[in-house]
Amino acid sequence: MTGKMTNPKNRKSTASPKISAAEPCGPAIATARQDSSFHVRTPAVPLVLHDPYFSIWSQADKLTDCGTTHWTGKPHRLASIVSIDGKAYRIMGNEPSEITPLEQKSLSVLPTRTVYEFAGAGMVLRLTFMTPALPEDINILSRPVTYLSYELSSTDGRRHDVVIRFSAETEITVNTPDQEVAWSNESNADLVIVKAGSSSQAILAKSGDDIRIDWGYLYLAAPKSQGSVKTSLAHGGPRPASEAPSLELEIGCGKIGTETVERWLMIAYDDLYSIQYMKKNLRPFWRRNGWEASDLLKTAASEYETLRKRCSAFDSNLMDSLARAGGDKYAKLCALSYRQCFAAGKFAADDKGQALQFCKENHSNGCISTSDVFYPMSPQFLFFGPELARTFLVPFMDYAASGRWKFPFAPHDLGTYPLANGQCYGGSEQTEENQMPVEESGNMLILMAAVAQLEGGAGFAGRYWPLLERWAEYLEAKGFDPENQLCTDDFAGHLAHNVNLSVKAILGLGAFAKLCEIRGEKDKAAKYLRIAKSFAARWAKEADDGDHYMLAFDKPGSWSQKYNLIWDRILGLDIFPAEIARKEMDYYRKIQGRYGLPLDNRKSYTKLDWITWTATLTQDRSDFEALIDPILLFINETPDRSPLTDWYDTNTGKKVGFTARSVIGGVFAQMLYPHNETGKA
Repeated sequence: MTGKMTNPKNRKSTASPKISAAEPCGPAIATARQDSSFHVRTPAVPLVLHDPYFSIWSQADKLTDCGTTHWTGKPHRLASIVSIDGKAYRIMGNEPSEITPLEQKSLSVLPTRTVYEFAGAGMVLRLTFMTPALPEDINILSRPVTYLSYELSSTDGRRHDVVIRFSAETEITVNTPDQEVAWSNESNADLVIVKAGSSSQAILAKSGDDIRIDWGYLYLAAPKSQGSVKTSLAHGGPRPASEAPSLELEIGCGKIGTETVERWLMIAYDDLYSIQYMKKNLRPFWRRNGWEASDLLKTAASEYETLRKRCSAFDSNLMDSLARAGGDKYAKLCALSYRQCFAAGKFAADDKGQALQFCKENHSNGCISTSDVFYPMSPQFLFFGPELARTFLVPFMDYAASGRWKFPFAPHDLGTYPLANGQCYGGSEQTEENQMPVEESGNMLILMAAVAQLEGGAGFAGRYWPLLERWAEYLEAKGFDPENQLCTDDFAGHLAHNVNLSVKAILGLGAFAKLCEIRGEKDKAAKYLRIAKSFAARWAKEADDGDHYMLAFDKPGSWSQKYNLIWDRILGLDIFPAEIARKEMDYYRKIQGRYGLPLDNRKSYTKLDWITWTATLTQDRSDFEALIDPILLFINETPDRSPLTDWYDTNTGKKVGFTARSVIGGVFAQMLYPHNETGKA
């Protein structure tokens, strides 16, 4: 796409790029087991996930059944062959087809690691893709480095001679394979390094959705201390990526017996500059102190052992916490979502070295820093503390407060990724009618209150206080019974009198009251809490439709998910009576489809993130599991082999649209309730 916007009403239903490789590459699992050992058939397996450009997946059950791809489905091929006693076996990629694949025994997806196990030729091999997405350390979280480790041992009592070969295609460095690339050997005293990048290096020259990076450099590196490590690659280019040689590393393991031997390497991408924000090109966050790629690789190599232990402990602790809060199936859903959420955005640094996070609307319209994208994404960030959450709020709020934004409500976005130079949603003639005024204003007040609650103070909110007051006044005037406008589910079109949107406005006012209370503005806090509670009392009467609540105030016989209600309990507002959630949940459990609860009565499609919010409303485990279990069934049975979608049909299990988006971080909503553990634990 070029970045040109379509009519916002049709933004997410017609503007989506066509994602290639839609047909299943591997066999689907027919049914989902319903026990504690529930197996998740991952539609696409996360391998190397860092940002919207450096995002490589396997769209098959077996790593040798398909070539690996970018999240858009375009080939971004990684391959690996292991030679055992002189015979070659494929363990990654489906080429060369004449080489026998080693039998894959298992696959496990954890928050920071994807682990495959293979066996054959008298050996067992454990292959791990480790991306240290450790949220307590943004410096490490932002590093574009994934480690591949090979752990091998003999199973037949004999010693076997083993050589590992790993390769990456230079197509990873360009948008289309006809673009020219250059390559080189960059080895130093400690590492064998190979490198490739586009010849043109047109940094931040284009924006859009279905595009891939064509600037910066891809690196493969392995420590010489492992023994025999080499590459046959010499300097070369320019040549079209489709004709260029692969980047390759070869690691000799020597004779391996029953004692496990490990060898490892790194795949990294230095994009030089990541984001253009208000016409300034920003460095990736890891480069904020003047680092170059050589510093990144050297430090990443020196910290491998430490990071391996940290990732193992992090995965174990997080999975335990998730299972306690929502069960084993829920934990596996969150593990599958975790890296996808972070990889749909980029951490950059401003002039002061502050971390700024810019999420991208993958497979919808390519917008950057969209409020109604980081709102559903926010639970994963909030769970791990206020510092992480502030990273996506600061650039948005600074833009809104800059004077460039003229409306009395919150913006929708900051541009089209990776150019965050001002809102593009609504086209050149932006009006209130073609935007999401109640939606975005409610989002921002709620999120600012959530950060304040985590911080135990409103200092961050105070930086933007006049703006927040203006948005609260807007919701007071127009939030209870929204006019004919869009909400975050804008693919469904405009809707007047939206009951769920009204909930957001009411809780946005309650959130503002909470902020006022924290700041010591008692009178203003009492005023806005009184308004919110009076609106909620009206809402309960005017939205009532017998055994449930309506989709719109003027549409009896309709219904919708009231996912925005979650903040009432999470923020401790106590605005809506608990029986409202109870009545809604009883209705949801009666009407949901095989693969989940539809978004509302208009269509059979749903949003995966919103179901996981709705599932938390009563904080009853049986209700939660009743709504979560069909999602896992969908994941196991969907015919679409792509990164996890958040928009699918609850009857057929087919993806409607949306791939690899950060909103999937919304599955962490259950973890935000006060009785669940914080991400700091």
